[in-house]
Amino acid sequence: MTVTTEPRTGGRVRIWVWRIAFVAAVALQLYGVYAPQEAGPNVGLPQIDKVAHLFLFAAVAFTGTKAGVPVRWLLGALVAHAAVSELVQHWFLPRRDGDPFDSLADLAGVALGGWMGWWTARRRP
Repeated sequence: MTVTTEPRTGGRVRIWVWRIAFVAAVALQLYGVYAPQEAGPNVGLPQIDKVAHLFLFAAVAFTGTKAGVPVRWLLGALVAHAAVSELVQHWFLPRRDGDPFDSLADLAGVALGGWMGWWTARRRP
């Protein structure tokens, strides 16, 4: 007797949901980092942009790991992007400034998102 196994439809739907979330996170990150002037409202809290940088990079790292992007490539590209984005802001966007502390927040976001992706994958039965 031959047993055929069909791919789980729920698994395929789940991966596509994560892929869509990953594309949305990348789009939001690119907008936040490369908008001609600082994206988002000025809420009056000092250094709140560091929190935004952390969450933008964490979202891309997390959704990328869940979408099945190879982790070494994903995290390596995000680390490089953390440095390059601040240089682009400094040299090519006149209403923005490159801030090394933003890069540190980006790197913390990469670490947080990568850890969250690893942790959730590890906890799955």
